[in-house]
Amino acid sequence: MARLFGTDGVRGLANRDLTAELALDLSIAAAHVLAELGTFAGHRPRAVVGRDPRASGEFLEAAVSAGLASAGVDVVRVGVLPTPAVAYLTEALGVDLGVMLSASHNPAPDNGIKFFSRGGLKLADEVEEAIEARIGEQWDRPVGPGIGRITDLEDGGARYVDYLVSTVPNRLDGLKVVVDEAHGAAYRVSPEALRRLGAEVVEIGVAPDGLNINDGCGSTHLDLLRAAVLEHRADAGIAHDGDADRCLAVASDGEVVDGDQIIAILALGLREHGLLANDTVVATVMANLGFKIAMEREGVKVVETAVGDRYVLEAMRAGGLSIGGEQSGHVILLDHANTGDGVLTGLHLLARVAETGKPLGELAGVMRRLPQVLVNVTGVDKSRVGTSPQITEAVDVAQSELGASGRVLLRPSGTESLVRVMVEAESHDLAETVAHRLAGVVRAALS
Repeated sequence: MARLFGTDGVRGLANRDLTAELALDLSIAAAHVLAELGTFAGHRPRAVVGRDPRASGEFLEAAVSAGLASAGVDVVRVGVLPTPAVAYLTEALGVDLGVMLSASHNPAPDNGIKFFSRGGLKLADEVEEAIEARIGEQWDRPVGPGIGRITDLEDGGARYVDYLVSTVPNRLDGLKVVVDEAHGAAYRVSPEALRRLGAEVVEIGVAPDGLNINDGCGSTHLDLLRAAVLEHRADAGIAHDGDADRCLAVASDGEVVDGDQIIAILALGLREHGLLANDTVVATVMANLGFKIAMEREGVKVVETAVGDRYVLEAMRAGGLSIGGEQSGHVILLDHANTGDGVLTGLHLLARVAETGKPLGELAGVMRRLPQVLVNVTGVDKSRVGTSPQITEAVDVAQSELGASGRVLLRPSGTESLVRVMVEAESHDLAETVAHRLAGVVRAALS
């Protein structure tokens, strides 16, 4: 059986791949594994459960809550909140487990289950494997006072906003900001935090109906935000995805500011204030080569990891580092959060704009993005991408063609059934030509 857990929890088509039964069984198995690891030792276990606005989140929330309660875990439902808010509340409330129901940037029919351990940290791979192995096992069910109780926390969003505001080093007075919330989980908390800090806010993507999440808006569809920034003559635009663990930005001229640029801006700001630990940032293998060149020029070291914010976090914790993230907009500010937090990132990015008095586009100019083309090859056996001699030969030829000013990266997606082919080069035309040629080789070799 294929592994249920990907790089970001369990994800799939809701009510087909990710069913109420599976959500129930996963929750029961998680409770059993954590109990055996000693997580619940000496006290009655508690869990926080949150979700994004997807319609399927309603029945999945009920299934997860039922599973945990049936296993003797008290459940605190926090309703529709961003993934990082659930991680924050898991730590702030001192509970043993956090559960977030979201498929992040995926379309509305998908959903996912993500677990957080005590302290708001994602579960280790070996714990996820143990949970998966325990699904469907026979067990002794508690009765009477041994069953868990389910309650609702009404002020979870307010607590999260209070915390976000407390982390920002300066106010945003005088900044006009457009926010695109992707009809997702941050549609209330993000505009509220911005206004609390003094920004003038124009909102789009703030009318979730359960079916429109990420639909032509948010961090994966920036055209609406770009148009709104230009229309309202805003200083900047901020876009989140459905669960708001990502942040991308748009400068006043409509130019996109991606995760690599955001990390570069924030890292240099931290260094200026003596807060960039070891003068080092963490990035994944997907970071633009231009980011690495810029950081080297500025005297900032780059630690490279596999794709996935869990691997970024592992490297940051191991090295005691301050900032890391991904080009997609997952940015971790470890002094303030244990996971990627799009709302937090956006606030700190805008705070840097306000502090320096420089336009966002000028700050983003610290790095030149090399043209990068990404082709997703679907309908192939992604497990064989690293063992195909045809693919290995094609990659070697392509890398020789690009030389030191470009690179090739092939990797199977951790959350979807596809292989990603990424090529960077001095020109977009060259990157596109090489990427599509390699995609053809991958398709032929793995079909």
